[in-house]
Amino acid sequence: MNFCSSCGHPVHIRIPPDDTRERHVCTQCGTIHYQNPKMVVGSIPLWDEHDSCKVLLCRRAIEPRLGYWTLPAGFMENNETTAEAAARETLEEAGARIDLQELYTLMNVPHVHQVHMFYRARLLDLDFSAGTESLDVKLFSETEVPWNEIAFPTVAHTLKFLFADLAAHRKGQAFTLRSMDIRRKMQE
Repeated sequence: MNFCSSCGHPVHIRIPPDDTRERHVCTQCGTIHYQNPKMVVGSIPLWDEHDSCKVLLCRRAIEPRLGYWTLPAGFMENNETTAEAAARETLEEAGARIDLQELYTLMNVPHVHQVHMFYRARLLDLDFSAGTESLDVKLFSETEVPWNEIAFPTVAHTLKFLFADLAAHRKGQAFTLRSMDIRRKMQE
């Protein structure tokens, strides 16, 4: 950020009074421009068939990670809840209608200023198709998931948690919220 969105004058990075972090502060009007993490919200659309469960994945038609597989997800919009964002993104990217269930994973990704949240969901039918941000959408069992072609670590971890928990769930255990921090790997 170079200029104030309130008055158009230059901003400088400094620690405002009564704050502990550097912020963009306008040199003219004094407006403090806070920059906060973006929320990425999506679903884990599942289809149950005869003791096996498949997950709906989307092949990305956009960067970053063009051509890689992901769960239907995207940036949350203003004036919507996280649940509304998850359902909207699923419809936009996969053309899928879902019964949204509970929040399943919460992933902090501080090096890209994001928080990723995925809700478990049940596909209402098999009438789905690729949206404008997807090249393809497809159901995968655990053994069919293209693990080396998963777009983001948050998606890979969510899927690994899911398949482990599905096995436990079949034995009567409840699903619980999974949370983790994904940090950039340190260069050696």
